[in-house]
Amino acid sequence: MSSSKTSLAAKRTVVASVALPLTLLPASAFAVEDGSWKDGADVYAKICGYCHDVGVGPIIKGRQLPAEYTSQIVRHGLGAMPAFRSSVINDKALQALGEYVSKLPAPAAKS
Repeated sequence: MSSSKTSLAAKRTVVASVALPLTLLPASAFAVEDGSWKDGADVYAKICGYCHDVGVGPIIKGRQLPAEYTSQIVRHGLGAMPAFRSSVINDKALQALGEYVSKLPAPAAKS
C-alpha cells in the first residue's frame, strides 16, 4: 500500500475513533447545564475542533463557508465526517455554528 493510501486510511481510522463516540453521546455531555449550547463557538470548541483544529479533518477556519453549507454537512455528514443528529447539536445551535464558522478568520501560519 502506498504511503498516501496508508496516511488516508490512518486519518479515517482516527476520525472514526474520535467522531463516532461523539455522535453517540447525548447533547447534555457537551452542552451547558440546561442542555443548550452557549453559542456557535461553544459547539465548535466542544465538537468540531477535535478534528478540524488538529489536521484530522480539513481546515475550515478562514474559508468563509456559507452557514447553510456548514449546517448541511454537519447534519448529514460527508465522506469521513459523521452526521450529527439534532439530539447532539440542536437546530438553533447548528444555525449558530454555521454562522460562527462562516466568520472564522484563517489560522495563523505555522513558522
